[in-house]
Amino acid sequence: MFVEPHLNQLENKVGWIEVVCGSMFSGKTEELIRRMNRAKIAKQKVEIFKPSIDTRYDEVNVVSHNANAIRSTPVQSSSEIYMLAGDCDVVGIDEAQFFDNQIVEVCTQLANHGKRVIIAGLDMDFQGKPFGAMPELMTIAEFVTKVQAICMQCGRIAAYSYRLVSAETTVLLGEKESYEPRCRKCFNEGMKEQEKSRIKNHELREKSITGKSITN
Repeated sequence: MFVEPHLNQLENKVGWIEVVCGSMFSGKTEELIRRMNRAKIAKQKVEIFKPSIDTRYDEVNVVSHNANAIRSTPVQSSSEIYMLAGDCDVVGIDEAQFFDNQIVEVCTQLANHGKRVIIAGLDMDFQGKPFGAMPELMTIAEFVTKVQAICMQCGRIAAYSYRLVSAETTVLLGEKESYEPRCRKCFNEGMKEQEKSRIKNHELREKSITGKSITN
């Protein structure tokens, strides 16, 4: 379990960046909420932000899959975070992968000004590729915590978010009806099956078009 390093550094305005990353259903938001609540207990001023597009559980609050919640401020761009952070000691940012690339500079400046910045987000998209600005945020962070889920196929440790629905767009907000956590083996097997299905459907469409052309 992550234990906050030298919280008294905040009194001397020494900031840092923490990143909590992993797949869907791995407990990222849960851990973000836990750290923010501990900061509140320590009598620190906290502000938490989330992208305004994420309204799956609540339009305002940050809510984990386990229904734990904390008040937040929805914003449309990362630049708003810098403007709204004010004189708080700790800044929390949920679903960081959905923000624009300026989020890296925003977090850097917040830390440089003595704030503790806690970021939670998906490190990989549904194709298993680095997601948004998360790789850069992990690089500049002093502390990176990678949390894992449980594979819904075999019960192993899961690091991948497998998309259950047919959609090619990278950003597709959804829950258990759209995604499930998978281990590397089960994720790769699922991706191969999806590719076979795409090829088969393409061939069927081609045959259908060819058949209509011959009939005409």
